[in-house]
Amino acid sequence: MKKRGKICAAALCAAMVMAAAGCGARSGETVAAGSAAGAENAVSEENETEVSEDSAAEEISQESGEEAPLEDVTVILDYVANTNHTGMYVALDKGYYEEQGLNVNIVEPTEGATATLVAVGKGDFGISYQEDVTIALASEDPLPIKAIATLIQHNTSGFVTYADKNITSPADFEGKTYAGWGGPGESAVLNAVMTQAGADFSKLNVITSDGAGFAALENQVDIMWFYEAWDNIQCELADFPINYMPLRELDERLDYYTPVIIASDETLEQNPEMVRRFLAATEQGYRYAMENPEEGAEILHKYAPDYSMELLSRSQAYLADKYMEDSDTWGTMKDSVWDNYTDFMVEYGVIDKDIPAADCYTNEFLPSADAQ
Repeated sequence: MKKRGKICAAALCAAMVMAAAGCGARSGETVAAGSAAGAENAVSEENETEVSEDSAAEEISQESGEEAPLEDVTVILDYVANTNHTGMYVALDKGYYEEQGLNVNIVEPTEGATATLVAVGKGDFGISYQEDVTIALASEDPLPIKAIATLIQHNTSGFVTYADKNITSPADFEGKTYAGWGGPGESAVLNAVMTQAGADFSKLNVITSDGAGFAALENQVDIMWFYEAWDNIQCELADFPINYMPLRELDERLDYYTPVIIASDETLEQNPEMVRRFLAATEQGYRYAMENPEEGAEILHKYAPDYSMELLSRSQAYLADKYMEDSDTWGTMKDSVWDNYTDFMVEYGVIDKDIPAADCYTNEFLPSADAQ
């Protein structure tokens, strides 16, 4: 499930917000080197003072027998709560975050794109997508964000058509109508898969979806972009027959990470131990959901009661095998996956320059990194 905005515009917005907030680091580059060094020393001394105060507070708390206060953490979702996020809700419900000293609040995005909100400090972590992170970093005003874990190892999305229309391949898309969300990479993907199938992308009618849902495939539009763990299962429950074309089978470069957990560079640099504790508890939650999918669905239902238990149960059973598919560790990402999709976006004009994988993601905060 996705809720997208124009990333380039979001990046510009982020830059404007940060400028308005008085982020003077860049202006400091124009002053004398001695002044910059003095400012840096002042910041260093201030940080040391804060650490000393925190340590002293912790010692006093331990001596008095009181527990140290929990650290507040905000996670901004990419959309409404769904089974992509179950592990976090399990960690919240089971007290895994609290065991790590964290008071985690999971919220839906209400003020703009999640990546932008995280970049300007509205949240400590966010749920985004490899595509959005790469585009945000390739823009003229890059967002200071980085992916720190993937929630699913493979792309579980693809194109869907109503079964009775006999549209079974991108070769059949000419003269048809596609309804999507208007994402920056959406047309590029359609163009690529149609071209590779010998079809002419210019003969596809692309419109923005009005949110009508899968029923519109029967007589209003012809093609949509669905997620197996959610949309496809909704079709099954409604006995709505579809043809499904997984993206990762249409072009191996489209097997990118979606969704991913992101954080700002500032959070990663200034509070790395909190990041590690958050990911440790989050992994614990996802592993529990993998081993206990039905209970995981029941826990999610507490926080997302508008969905039927049957939908959540089926979706959770499907994703239980996908969170760590083909991987021995949770959340780990690979350079090859980031590089392949970056190359794809450059080829089809979504971005105009290569972004090194190391600039986009890191595995260093994952529990598996500590075990190495």
